[in-house]
Amino acid sequence: MFIFVLQGIWLHISELAGKDLDYVIIARFLVYITPSLIPLVLPLTILVTSIMTFGSFAENYEFAAMKSSGISLQRAMRSLIFFISFLSIVAFFFANNVIPWAEFKSINLRKNISKLKPAMAIVEGAFNDIGDVNIKVEKKSGDNDQYLHDVIIHNKKENLTGNFTVIKAKKGELVGSEDSDILSLILSNGNYYDELQPKDYKERRKKPYVKSYFDEYTINIDLSNFNNVDFEDERYNYSYKMLDISELRVALDSLSEDLNQDKRNFHNNLLSRSGIENLGEKKKRKKVERKLEKDSLKNRLKSFSLPQDTITYNINSLAELYDSYKTQQQQQIANIALGTVRGTLSNINGKESNLRRKAQRLNKTEIQLHDKYALAVACFILFFVGAPLGAIIRKGGLGLPMVVAILLFLTYHFIGIFAKNSAEDGSVSPFMATWLSTFVMLPLSIYLTYRATTDQGFINTDVITEPVKKFFRKIGIVKKEKE
Repeated sequence: MFIFVLQGIWLHISELAGKDLDYVIIARFLVYITPSLIPLVLPLTILVTSIMTFGSFAENYEFAAMKSSGISLQRAMRSLIFFISFLSIVAFFFANNVIPWAEFKSINLRKNISKLKPAMAIVEGAFNDIGDVNIKVEKKSGDNDQYLHDVIIHNKKENLTGNFTVIKAKKGELVGSEDSDILSLILSNGNYYDELQPKDYKERRKKPYVKSYFDEYTINIDLSNFNNVDFEDERYNYSYKMLDISELRVALDSLSEDLNQDKRNFHNNLLSRSGIENLGEKKKRKKVERKLEKDSLKNRLKSFSLPQDTITYNINSLAELYDSYKTQQQQQIANIALGTVRGTLSNINGKESNLRRKAQRLNKTEIQLHDKYALAVACFILFFVGAPLGAIIRKGGLGLPMVVAILLFLTYHFIGIFAKNSAEDGSVSPFMATWLSTFVMLPLSIYLTYRATTDQGFINTDVITEPVKKFFRKIGIVKKEKE
């Protein structure tokens, strides 16, 4: 857990660095991200501890003593099987209740932290936001960098976007105290330019402005609201990671219905704009529609396809209509048709990206639903991988068992990562992507449990070595006979 918490801190270090956060906020951040690491930590922990425990038993001949006393491996594992079953059930309820709550708290806290600006410091050669002004200086001097040189200030105005007030000065000095929320900026030898914004539009088009020169000008900056962020604000309340199983099922239904309805609306809109339904005689079109209903081929329309007889009839009608025009009119019609096709293709491409995003969101939600079940099952299966494997390799401690456990877990973890990434764009079913790594470990757990309970090694090398030995024996016998 400590290793994964450190990894989580490094992943979010850009959100925390330079924000002058107190220890309470940092502690809350760590508490909220810890539950989301359980799906990574718990399976690895079970795998490592089961290999270490049973490897230590086998290395110290504890299993030999048990078997000589009539205690089989299955009986020795019985209490741990009950414990792992209980732990799997707890993991399921934890994933369904605690992790969504922690994600809700974590995401809202991170969004509130992101509103904080870095600790106030004026960087040379760049614009810096301080209160209601945006200031840039070329050089700083003094014991506390309070003297500024070549100052440019953009003064912000309420309800206006843009830089309408610009102040330039040769020198400046920052004056303030620790117990005051007012920072005074004293400028000298500068110019003040203010672009006026009258309410009358005609007057505004004249672009009136005010320009003046000053020997000394003081700007008081109110810092009372600087980084005044409410960390208890929890207005962001939707993410597929924040939902439990019942809420995920409701979200899946609504997202699926929304995606299908969007496809239907786009199909009908595209079909009506194309005008293909208005080509030909009404009787012929009704006949084709009746045939569609009879053959239950309406789903083909949803994929932007039409029956072959409809397409052939419409093309023939269109060709006869096109030949009735003069050459110049035909060229104009072709240009209009080409523009319409290009517009339709552009519309399809734009809609395709929108539908892809909705499908991706739907797939992520379904993956999150299956993940809650997969965690509990993975804990149970990985125990039956680690325990018999420890009994087979007969090594305890943190050496070989740790290496073997990490290799197995990385295999399990990366299969799941690659499958889920493929499922987001629909290449793989979300169900298969979530359960693939567990399905890969299932036959391995059955195989290892069988080999351990029957006192066999990991691999039966006799199947390979015995035919080779027999082959060389035959060669030796043949040579002796020849001699």
